[in-house]
Amino acid sequence: MSDMITADLVDLDLSADTKEAAARALAERMAALGRVTDLEGFLSDVAAREAQMPTGLDGGIGIPHCRSAHVTEPTLAFGRSAHGIDFGAADGPADLIFLIAAPAGADDAHLTILSALARQLMNAEFTGALRSVTDAETAAALIRGEETGTARRPAGEEPGTARRSAGEETGTARRSAGAGTEDTVAAAGAASSTAATAPGDTATTTPAADGTGTGSASVGDGDRPFRIVAVTSCPTGIAHTYMAAEALENAGREAGVEVVVETQGSAGFTRLDPALVEAADGVILAHDVPVRDKDRFAGKPTVDTGVKAAVNRPGELIAEVRAKAARGETAPATPAATPVERAGEPGEGYGTRLRTWLMSGVSYMVPFVAAGGLLIALGFAIGGYDIDKAPSVTEHFAWAQADSWAALLFQIGGVAFGFLVPVLAGYIAYGMADRPGLVPGFVGGSVSLTVNAGFLGGLAAGLIAGGVVLAIQRVRIPAALRGIMPVVVIPLISSAIVGFLMYVVIGKPIASAQKAMTDWLSGLSGANAVLLGALLGLMMCFDLGGPVNKVAYTFATAGIAVADPSDSAMKIMAAAMAAGMVPPLAMALATTVRGRLFNAAERENGKAAWVLGASFISEGAIPFAAADPLRVIPASMAGGALTGALSMAFGATLRAPHGGIFVVPLIGNPLLYLVAIAAGVCVTAAGVVLLKGLRTPASGAGLPGPGTGEDADAAAGAGKAQQPVAA
Repeated sequence: MSDMITADLVDLDLSADTKEAAARALAERMAALGRVTDLEGFLSDVAAREAQMPTGLDGGIGIPHCRSAHVTEPTLAFGRSAHGIDFGAADGPADLIFLIAAPAGADDAHLTILSALARQLMNAEFTGALRSVTDAETAAALIRGEETGTARRPAGEEPGTARRSAGEETGTARRSAGAGTEDTVAAAGAASSTAATAPGDTATTTPAADGTGTGSASVGDGDRPFRIVAVTSCPTGIAHTYMAAEALENAGREAGVEVVVETQGSAGFTRLDPALVEAADGVILAHDVPVRDKDRFAGKPTVDTGVKAAVNRPGELIAEVRAKAARGETAPATPAATPVERAGEPGEGYGTRLRTWLMSGVSYMVPFVAAGGLLIALGFAIGGYDIDKAPSVTEHFAWAQADSWAALLFQIGGVAFGFLVPVLAGYIAYGMADRPGLVPGFVGGSVSLTVNAGFLGGLAAGLIAGGVVLAIQRVRIPAALRGIMPVVVIPLISSAIVGFLMYVVIGKPIASAQKAMTDWLSGLSGANAVLLGALLGLMMCFDLGGPVNKVAYTFATAGIAVADPSDSAMKIMAAAMAAGMVPPLAMALATTVRGRLFNAAERENGKAAWVLGASFISEGAIPFAAADPLRVIPASMAGGALTGALSMAFGATLRAPHGGIFVVPLIGNPLLYLVAIAAGVCVTAAGVVLLKGLRTPASGAGLPGPGTGEDADAAAGAGKAQQPVAA
């Protein structure tokens, strides 16, 4: 990190009160050195990253960071706050703040800085030295991993070792590039203790506390120490991944245990040498996302936990795996929590987990909905509404006839639609029980189609399949059968149970409920239909692509996920898509007609929102909602409700589940449909302008007023890489 931080980028008396003000103060230092070309644009990118997940870490650390087109070279700035600043960490405010900036596209540099810094921050002497240092030059030298007064090393290089890239394994302690923790401690006045391993090792080996590698650990062969291989990974693959690795290594060193860590981070990873895995006496899997190639650890005493456990109590995990090895346990007494179960904060209820499981299934289903629905809609557009009666293209296909091509598109779309319910059920079960849930989930979803239980049956089948697999995994079985459990026993038993339940017990009642709901929707007319359209509009605009939005969207797409959807189902789909287009289009209009109420970054996002809204990508309004939710979200919901109600009142229909204005030719009553959208856009834009105008002084023309200043700027970059609303 020698070129990434200098004394000019250090503020030991940071006076900011908020994380936005702290980021601005440190970013101004970067801008003064020419490393940031557009301060406001860069701060928008920083805040967009912060909106994805808080960057506060336990121990009084804040690491706001981003990649940005406004950064000329990888840069790190450091600030120390006397009173602390809230960066969202569970243990309270941060007094050590590191602002990390990387050029757009420079993923390796960005991740290298983060992973290196994360490892350094696990050393109490390093953070203690930063809290006590009295001058900026010394602080910069400490962060660079240099001893004060020595020549600076090239970025990513540690004394006495070859230069390495991010994520590369070495023959000494496992380090990301630039993460010279022991050297940093030496710079802080502590003794350095470098681990030594045999040449050719490809991952960290942490020796015994006395440096000999023998220690007092239990042994596997002769006098060698106990050996542990570990995998760490977190959802972002940056900070906690490497902090957990560092914590395990340090704890292993103190316990006289050899620890070899594979960090499965965002910068990629190098797999543990199979020989190391084979020789290991135990395994620690500390992860919040699925471990890649997990099967290679089969048959080893294993502790499977979340990544934060490795950060907070690594010694306990090492003791636990050693105890399991001593007892001869080669599998947990109860199955480890699945990746989805581990997501979120401790104490999270099953209601939240249930929503996560369902969203897992929906997210995998939606691409099939979009592809199949658009193909079917194109088939109708080219061949007319009788195209569903065309013979199979395997029996008759004329290359020169448009009707044959229309039939081909329609039939391909029908095949894609045939996967909707099995994929939904399969990936709900996957969210609950990982890969073993896929087979019974797909089987249950297919049975749901067979008994006409439809979408509701798929939901039930997925939940049942996941629950059955989890129950089977809790049964203790002989060691001789463990090898065939995932490929034979679990798929066989779970598929039989789920199939029986869906065919004989619950399939028919669910099918009856599905038919009753369909008949009720088909009978909606007049005021009832208008109220349903308004409700759909409110839901589509409440969280702009979040869970509530997806519930409404999935409800709408389920109705048209058949070869011959009812008129009511197509009206519901039209209302849902129209309402989802309103927020981004309204924000684009508002920034055009009253630009002085928005800062420069928001006005730029407003230009992109025209295209996003027209394409039915509700997330185009997220930067505005994140910056000013109390004004933007209510106004969006009002406009969405009006549009949904008008669409239903006008009788607009839609066979395609996506596409925005690009599928207008496939919409019934297209002119009135566009009128409904325009009405909602005008209402939302007027509401936003009115609400913002009430808080903005007239003399502030051209400047962001209260509610649209730093907070707005902070989230303005969040919409720069949006996913479709149905994604």
